[in-house]
Amino acid sequence: MLKLVYKLFRPEEWQQFQNDMAFSGSPDDRRDGFIHFSTAEQLAETARRHFARDDLIILAEVEADSLGSALRWEPSRGGALFPHLYDRLPAAAVRRHWRLTRTDAGHALPEDLTHG
Repeated sequence: MLKLVYKLFRPEEWQQFQNDMAFSGSPDDRRDGFIHFSTAEQLAETARRHFARDDLIILAEVEADSLGSALRWEPSRGGALFPHLYDRLPAAAVRRHWRLTRTDAGHALPEDLTHG
């Protein structure tokens, strides 16, 4: 079964990612020593906690297996396992992306996210 993970970007991070064709992480990622990802089920809470004040964010979908052994599932918020990437994210790993604008209710996630 295809396992997908998701990364939220601020617009300037996304632009740099597109320019460099790889992403070394946000300031928070670099501080923590890995690139933070979420599953589809974890995404809404991640957006609410860390991107609530951002008018626009970019959501990238990545096939977990394409990241190899550098992707590790580790306990985080509430003991849930979160995907953490201990390497750069290559642009070629992104399958799809969406631009999410903030509304009064927060960032509306795409309805066609793959859960599982």
